[in-house]
Amino acid sequence: MNQQALSAFIWSVADLLRGDYKQADYGKVILPFTVLRRIDCVLEPTKQAVLAEFEAKTAAGINPEPFLLRKAGQTFYNTSKLDMRLLIGDQDNIAANLYTYIQGFSEDVRDIFERFEFAAQIDRLAKAKLLYQITEKFARVDLHPNKVTNMQMGQIFEELIRRFSELSNETAGEHFTPREVIKLMVNLLFAEDDEILSKPGVVRTIYDPTAGTGGMLSIADEYIVEHNDKARLVMNGQELNPESYAICKADMLIKGQDC
Repeated sequence: MNQQALSAFIWSVADLLRGDYKQADYGKVILPFTVLRRIDCVLEPTKQAVLAEFEAKTAAGINPEPFLLRKAGQTFYNTSKLDMRLLIGDQDNIAANLYTYIQGFSEDVRDIFERFEFAAQIDRLAKAKLLYQITEKFARVDLHPNKVTNMQMGQIFEELIRRFSELSNETAGEHFTPREVIKLMVNLLFAEDDEILSKPGVVRTIYDPTAGTGGMLSIADEYIVEHNDKARLVMNGQELNPESYAICKADMLIKGQDC
């Protein structure tokens, strides 16, 4: 599934929300579910190994966290036996099971869904009898990085945010900066830094005080890797909008950045 088709698929979820949600509120459902499915796909290959390690270390009375991170191969993990495919196998308990699944994530991921105020949306969707349909729709799309790259995911989020901004009569520029502009800024930022292009082991730090969904940080990192794969970029950022912060943090976690 290419980026355009994937964006269209995710946007089609809005058809289910029409009537129960105002158009300006579609993002409150679609954005966190997209993040959830992305994280779900990232953890899928190591799921059983993490569960086995969690059971063994818990039984031995050992703090399991460092071992779970190693097994997951990520900076986050989930200790629930559930995943999104299993969630849709129990329609009658979808809300309770989804809560349990979210609580099984490590702290950084739980923080992401708290920023989205996802619990409130689960309640609202359940009362509208839409929760199972929405979960089932996302469970059927593959968002693993092997299928959808981090760059594509970033572009998908930007497209969704742009559409939601238009529906709420806000300008898209309030929520993200076009990638063409960011690429120009990054090129200017590193234009006179010859060391970053040639010397191994070079470390640079970048800070974005209005990080949005993390586009500036991601493109700066891509620039460094492209020009010198032996250099390292330490990324820092802050963001006022909780939804944009949540998307940025999810993206950074999946890329292995400290958050």
